[in-house]
Amino acid sequence: MPAPGETAPEFSRMVDAGKLPGAPLAIAADQGEREALTKRFGLVAIDRLEAKVEFEPDGADVIARGRMQADIVQSCAVTEDDLPITIDEELLIRFVPESTPDEEVELEAVDCDEVPFSDRFDIGEAVAESLSLTIDPYATGPGADEARAKVGLLDENKAGPFGALKNLKL
Repeated sequence: MPAPGETAPEFSRMVDAGKLPGAPLAIAADQGEREALTKRFGLVAIDRLEAKVEFEPDGADVIARGRMQADIVQSCAVTEDDLPITIDEELLIRFVPESTPDEEVELEAVDCDEVPFSDRFDIGEAVAESLSLTIDPYATGPGADEARAKVGLLDENKAGPFGALKNLKL
């Protein structure tokens, strides 16, 4: 449940850390949830978002392992044409108990992928965040090179980091 003043995540599936499912948990976003996530992530569409996750207690932590699959449509970064993309990613998420505010915590690089929880955690939001990390914000489609050439932009291989220096004469 969101705190006062916060809105609930678009794709929320709460799991009680004290009563973990014994079998893999399959979740899928419905049309309304996919539409809300489409807006949140700046996509054209999310046609499918589903995951199958198993939970394993590890002391006070909970490890979630599984697979996320999605069919999305995003805009080409150059032409703005629709690009249909299929995503099939492994999930590995560690849910860790929240620390108290007066408790000092040192973070290491591996700790940054951990998701804090109190009694329950939101596997749906964790899947949605995992989806957002798979989206290439600079994805280009088949017409991108032609569009760049029409406006006089060189492709990365021709321009490169020293492309502008090629035209200088000493």
